[in-house]
Amino acid sequence: MVRHKGKFISYLRVSTKRQGESGLGLEAQRASVTTFLNGGSWQLVEEYVEVESGKDDNNRPALIKALAACKVYDATLVIAKLDRLSRDPHFLTGLQKAGVKFIAADMPEANEMVITIMAAVAGAERRMISERTKAALQAAKARGVKLGNPTGKPPTATPESRARGGEATSKLAKDFAERLHPVLAELSGLSANAAAKELDRRGIATARGGKWSAGKVIGLRARIAD
Repeated sequence: MVRHKGKFISYLRVSTKRQGESGLGLEAQRASVTTFLNGGSWQLVEEYVEVESGKDDNNRPALIKALAACKVYDATLVIAKLDRLSRDPHFLTGLQKAGVKFIAADMPEANEMVITIMAAVAGAERRMISERTKAALQAAKARGVKLGNPTGKPPTATPESRARGGEATSKLAKDFAERLHPVLAELSGLSANAAAKELDRRGIATARGGKWSAGKVIGLRARIAD
């Protein structure tokens, strides 16, 4: 048995809101990660749970926070299954090039070549599913089936839903600020512009996964000070 050492950040993901609310899939992933790490001297620093569609790797707020935490704590990202992280080979190999260490409980021996091949196969399967779905929709349209919004009116958000969305966004921003507090404390002697350059140099992305600017650093410092 491999005896793991060091710090780890756990990333769990399910593909639907219903699964996230019920916990289906999450407990199995959590148990898989715990069993994999069992033995040795290790510390699970934090756990991040994503309830998202796996189609778009750019819509992963929990993953962005998990990767930032790996940078902050110098930890390894651990996942239960390789496909829970991403099916995009460029995304996976990009993590390696960026210096973010990660390991999959179901395939700990996976190297860059194996990951690229598996991700490419999964990506091809995803494209085929998309093509079959488009063909089915076109066939339905040809039969006279009305697709999309039958009323023809754009969906509107209620004040309640807008408020909930604002609260969720605010909480994500606050959590991100708290997570980067130790790093910003180290850079407290630097100007906002110099701190932004240092954060980029360390490979720490913004909450949206982008580059830092002086304005973003000022905003983050203000949020921490509140």
